Amino acid sequence: MVKTYIVPFLGTCCSLGQFLKEQGYSSSMLKRLRKEGGILVNGAFRRNIDEITEGEVITVDFPDKASVLPPNGSLNISIAFENEDILIFEKPDNILVHPATRNFNDALGNYFSYLHPGIPFRPLGRLDRHTTGLCLIAKNRLTAVQLDHAIEKDYFAIAEGLVEKDQGIVDAPLLRVNGSVIQRKVDPKGQPSITHYQVLYRGQHHTFLKLHLETGRTHQIRVHMAHLGHPLAGDSLYGGSVQSIGRQALHCGGLHFHHNGQDHHIISPLPKDMAILLSFMKHQI
Repeated sequence: MVKTYIVPFLGTCCSLGQFLKEQGYSSSMLKRLRKEGGILVNGAFRRNIDEITEGEVITVDFPDKASVLPPNGSLNISIAFENEDILIFEKPDNILVHPATRNFNDALGNYFSYLHPGIPFRPLGRLDRHTTGLCLIAKNRLTAVQLDHAIEKDYFAIAEGLVEKDQGIVDAPLLRVNGSVIQRKVDPKGQPSITHYQVLYRGQHHTFLKLHLETGRTHQIRVHMAHLGHPLAGDSLYGGSVQSIGRQALHCGGLHFHHNGQDHHIISPLPKDMAILLSFMKHQI
C-alpha cells in the first residue's frame, strides 16, 4: 500500500516527521516505516527532522506481510458503512469472523476477500460466532494502527432475571478454563477485565442492557453477566436458558470513532430474534 500527500501551505516551518504525525502517524510507526518500508519526498530520501515546503510530494510505502484469506462470495453479508479505508459489516448469527482452520472458507474474512481481492483481512475486534452486530475491518495497515484501541462500542444484551442496579461496573479478572480452548471464568489470576452496564428495560423475567467494555477479553460480557448472577438469555455455556432465544442475546449495536478528521457514529438495529424477545418482555407487563 502506498499513501501520497501533497504538502499544503503550512505558514510556519514544519519537519517531515511533524507533518506525518499530524496525518495520524505515531513515532513508533515512523520508526518502523524507516526500517520496513519507505518514506520519500519528491522521490528521494529525507530525514524526519528535515523541513518540507508547499507543493512537495510525500509518498509512504507500507509493506504488507499480512495474509489474504481465500474468497467466498456466497455469504452475502450486509455492509453498514464503507469508505476507502474502512469497511463495517453487519455480522449475522452463526458465522465466525476468522475461518476456524485453513480448510474452511465460510467466515466474515472470506467474504471480505471476495469483495476486496488481495487486501489482507484486519478486523479491529472480534465477535463470537453467535454474537451479532457491527464488525470494523481496516483496509490498510495505517488505518489499523490509527484505530487500534480507539473505537468505542455499544453492546446490547438481554440477561436472565432482573438486574437490581440501574447501572454498574463489573471489575473481575478473566482466566481461561483449564482444558477448554474458549471458555473463560472469573479468577484472581486472570487478566484485568472491566465492563460497564446500564439497564434499559426490565421485564418479568429478563433485563435489557447496554454495555461498554474498558477491556476486550474473550467472552467478557457473557462471563461478567453470569458472574452477576444474570447470564445472557440463550447462553447455555454460562448458564443461560435457551427457552426464549436459541443463542446468546448479545449484539454490537454501535461504533463510535474519529478518523481522517471526521467523527463516525455507526448504528445497527437489534436482530430479529432479540427484537422479538424484547417485544415479548414488554407485552408481559
